[in-house]
Amino acid sequence: MGVERLQSSLIADVYRAVLDDGRVVIVKKPNYDARMEADGLEALAEAGAPVPAVLAVDQSLLVMEHVGGPPDWVGLGRALAALHRRGAESFGWHRHNVIGPLPQDNTPDEDWPTFYAERRIRPWLELEALPVEVRRRLDRGLDGALADLLDHDVRPSLVHGDLWSGNVVDGRWLIDPAVHHADREFELAFMDLFGGIPTACWEAYLREWPLDEGWQHRRAALQLYHLLVHVRLFGRSYLGHVVSRLDALGW
Repeated sequence: MGVERLQSSLIADVYRAVLDDGRVVIVKKPNYDARMEADGLEALAEAGAPVPAVLAVDQSLLVMEHVGGPPDWVGLGRALAALHRRGAESFGWHRHNVIGPLPQDNTPDEDWPTFYAERRIRPWLELEALPVEVRRRLDRGLDGALADLLDHDVRPSLVHGDLWSGNVVDGRWLIDPAVHHADREFELAFMDLFGGIPTACWEAYLREWPLDEGWQHRRAALQLYHLLVHVRLFGRSYLGHVVSRLDALGW
């Protein structure tokens, strides 16, 4: 069996290996319980999303099939719409998992604004990198405007949870999920945050399932979670992005 290191980061060591039978696989050694990631990949696969098959997993090691192109951004957009149509009784997930290397609380709640406020934003208010005034503005929004802002005709959708261009392989495969049930707009808001997702993917998604009226006004709030995660991981350089969303929301 031949092995080649592909990546070493704060999240995981990743290798490409050739098995004795000639199959090429990806071997991931994360700094979290690998079974959480396998659980997410298997849930996405069951919903028809394009993900690498899980071949083996234990607490410290995940073995997946090796996947590649050619790109199919239109097909990916359609697959995301189908994924998001997979509903549930509540927001959250049956287990906690991770967002990058950080813990993600998925305690279920039937109310989306409550889930988003209490499970996704409030846990980050004590970040040392957050200035006092930014913390106060976030707290005011959570206790005031957020519930009305996020209250639309929303039902729980199965989401990848950490969907940016770096977690799309060759324009067609999804990897590194932080799976849970959320408002589908939450997923789309993060996809739009740093760019890299081609217009063809967006257009294909919207042809399958247009967004509800008012999505533009909700997007800034729905981007706050991943921005706070970036502040925690990468420091104060992301604070300006948080402040710009608070300004847009009038908080």
